[in-house]
Amino acid sequence: MFEDFREYSVAEFFKKNRHMLGFSGKIKSMTTIIHELVTNALDACEEAQILPDIRVEISQVDVDKYKVVVSDNGPGIPKELLGKVFGQLLAGTKFHKYKQQRGQQGIGAAGVAMYAKLTTGLPLHIISAHEGKLVSADITVDIQKNQPLITNLIEDEADFHGTIVEGVFGDVKVDKSEYSVLEYIKRTAIANPHASFELVINGEQYSFPRTSDKVPPPPKEVKPHPLGVLTYELIELAKRSTSKTLKRFFVETFERFSTAKVQELEKLVNVDLNKSPKELTWQEAEDLVKAIRSMQWMAPRKDVVYPIGEDQIKGSLEAILKPEIVITRTRDPKIYRGGIPYVVEVGIAYGGNFKGSIMRFANRVPLLFDSSACAITKAVKSIDWKRYGIKDFDNEPVLALVSLNSVFVPYVSAGKTAISQEEEIVQEIKNALMEAARKIKIHINKKIRSRELEKKKSALMRYVNYLSHDISYLSGYPPEPLKENLERIIKEKYSL
Repeated sequence: MFEDFREYSVAEFFKKNRHMLGFSGKIKSMTTIIHELVTNALDACEEAQILPDIRVEISQVDVDKYKVVVSDNGPGIPKELLGKVFGQLLAGTKFHKYKQQRGQQGIGAAGVAMYAKLTTGLPLHIISAHEGKLVSADITVDIQKNQPLITNLIEDEADFHGTIVEGVFGDVKVDKSEYSVLEYIKRTAIANPHASFELVINGEQYSFPRTSDKVPPPPKEVKPHPLGVLTYELIELAKRSTSKTLKRFFVETFERFSTAKVQELEKLVNVDLNKSPKELTWQEAEDLVKAIRSMQWMAPRKDVVYPIGEDQIKGSLEAILKPEIVITRTRDPKIYRGGIPYVVEVGIAYGGNFKGSIMRFANRVPLLFDSSACAITKAVKSIDWKRYGIKDFDNEPVLALVSLNSVFVPYVSAGKTAISQEEEIVQEIKNALMEAARKIKIHINKKIRSRELEKKKSALMRYVNYLSHDISYLSGYPPEPLKENLERIIKEKYSL
């Protein structure tokens, strides 16, 4: 019964479950490839405070087989890290940090390399120019060991900086649907005005020049907020801590936990805070968490989460949709499980040549797939839009853009296509949308009132000519001045 019992590597798991990485369906797989490589490029450029210039080239080489080249002007990747970046799943600089970045699991680029291997048997070809050193290599994943396989390694001097990733992928397809690479790049440009994008698909070129020369501030790492910490998380953090006492542990591990707060906590619990964090028991952790939640805390820091910005959202929606009105709202920072800070921002566009739709973003990255599983979709669909003058959201000219920004986005899966339906996040999105929707309602009511007044004015105007002549006949006054005065009175009374 147990003769075949064996361990499996992470890479073997994702080989059998590649849909969890976003590789399911030909169009989705192609968009996932571009998404992973572009987000890595954007993150690298922003950390180095470089205005990103990103070029994506896609060319068909056979039926359902395409060559992809993604190049950027970022800082490049050091030689010693190339293998881990492109050849080892769950290896990277992002997973263990609370820092706002597009990628966060250490899977993306290596997942792309694995998909190339599974569908064409070919490695990725990587060219990296970092600090004057150029490295060129073919890299793939040893699926059984989850280790990089590096061949054809060449080193040279470099007079530029950046990374070029080339790969050939099978079981993929390119089109111009709402799930396509073109739509993905277009929406990425909306959320990243500081970046320049060039997209070439089978020789057809699309340009999305930058509209801002301001690079977003480099993301800051943040400690978890105490208000959201759970018992098991407190235990894990305590066991890993190098602090000598629980008092120092709280101050050094959590955001907003001052010495004064430690003293306040000490009065609420029957726990010795002078003992080592490693000695913390489950019952003590439960008591501490309960006490922490009864205390008053400052909100999370605002300088660690960087939203797109209300002006940028408004400008982008106005440029693309040409709507009658755009209302934007950015909520104050909040926290969800584990004390993780996040910010919700929304934009509602109304009136124009479009029907009810939802644009979803997470950390400036568009989410095109798995809409029904997403917290954003749940929030939008749970609102009673009739209260805001929108009788049928799906068929009226209304668009809801929602952007979640956080140091750690709770994605549904490693594919990062939808946001987990965390109760507090869904409610926060609803609150932001309802705030914006109230302004939309004022606009709609004004339109309705304007139409009603226009109908009444038009009805009365039809009789002005007859009325002015009748009054002229009875009074002896000339009809033209009478007509002008009647028209003026009607316009004044029936205009907003």
